[in-house]
Amino acid sequence: MKTDPALISATELLCLYRSRSLSPVEVAQACLDRIAVLDTDLNAFTLVDGGAALEAARASEERWIKGEPLGLVDGVPATIKDLILTKGWPTLRGSKAISPDQPWEEDAPATARLREHGAVLLGKTTTPELGHKGVTDSPLTGITRNPWNAAMTPGGSSGGAAVAAATGMGALHVGTDGGGSIRIPASFTGIFGLKPSFGRVPAYPLSPFGTLAHVGPITRTVSDAALMLRVLACPDPRDWFAFPYGDKDFLACVDDGIAGMKVAFAPTLNDAPVDAEVSALVRRAAEEFSALGAHVEEVTLEMPDVGQVFFAHWAVGAATVMAGFTEEQKALMDPHLRGFETAGAALSLLDYQQAVQTRGRLGARMNLFHQRYDLLLTPAMPIPAFEAGLNEPSRPEEAGWIDWTPFTYPFNLTQQPAASVPCGLTAAGLPVGLQIVGPMHRDDLVLRAARAYERLHPIALPPERH
Repeated sequence: MKTDPALISATELLCLYRSRSLSPVEVAQACLDRIAVLDTDLNAFTLVDGGAALEAARASEERWIKGEPLGLVDGVPATIKDLILTKGWPTLRGSKAISPDQPWEEDAPATARLREHGAVLLGKTTTPELGHKGVTDSPLTGITRNPWNAAMTPGGSSGGAAVAAATGMGALHVGTDGGGSIRIPASFTGIFGLKPSFGRVPAYPLSPFGTLAHVGPITRTVSDAALMLRVLACPDPRDWFAFPYGDKDFLACVDDGIAGMKVAFAPTLNDAPVDAEVSALVRRAAEEFSALGAHVEEVTLEMPDVGQVFFAHWAVGAATVMAGFTEEQKALMDPHLRGFETAGAALSLLDYQQAVQTRGRLGARMNLFHQRYDLLLTPAMPIPAFEAGLNEPSRPEEAGWIDWTPFTYPFNLTQQPAASVPCGLTAAGLPVGLQIVGPMHRDDLVLRAARAYERLHPIALPPERH
């Protein structure tokens, strides 16, 4: 067993609970201790409820002593991104414009499923305001920082969840991904993040960014994500987009490997430039898929107009959510978000509908692509992490984030499952992520491929901070 219980994977914890070698109370306390030591500098949490966590851990301990665990993750410490409703805790979405003084009486589906399966909820993780951009800072909570180098951003918008995962502040972390918000921080912080197929994980209320937005796991191991996905995918009638529940046991097949699969490797997409170190590490990782038994073919992949189509969807989503705030409230909000609002409000209904039609053609294009290939490999990000507090690498304060995330948001438009798995470090010691994209509904293939690669290269955590 690792020295610190907070660094043990969820799947290992369950075995230790079953054998009574470790208690959920010990693990919860270890996670809370790490939060107390680390989070002052990293700022991954907007709320920590140690009392509630220890109470839940004691109840879990009693169930394990009786041999009657509540569900699939009983006693495993978990966190919830502060875009997702949690009964009894405010969901402020990184915004000073949202009052904490209101009833918080409902769990979102992801929160409810984790509670039903016995998870120990530690608190809520940071997000940029309303989850609108690819880094994690907000007027409410300030700047969240990368544990590999605190001067750098962890990415976003699930940056708090990724930092918590990378530093042992919980084992299971709920993230959201509307344009890369799970995969961007997974790549920048060197952990595993999965954007499931749209509809796999029920969501409520519907994101203002609509059918771009996915809910999924951020974890330190692929097996933990597979376990967590089975829990999150349990049905909830509040999401009418969710597809029929099949109780797929993703963990049972995660070690099946990828021998014989046809894998496409796209070093770039739409000729987007890629940092030389990132390109070399991703290429090396893609080549290793041949050693895993896959048939790897380098391809040129074009997705015409994808940036404009995504921008239209995202800007309209921003304008939609901002319409619910007064001018006084808007004055408290991130100017970067206000920029998206202005662009979305100026878009005509005809222009938006044309973007929807083009999106449909992009989805069909990728469906046809996956008639030939089981999986697609790309860089998760074209760059390593950049300076914290900036919206993009090159400093224009009001610039958007779409230009520097060319590999993530296309697969929100097409709604396919996509993951980032770490594939090495730059010379400066910053993580790089390999993106694995699967056909719609084949989350199992993405998890299997990520796990096969993880067996060759176990996920390394950042140097210990004290």
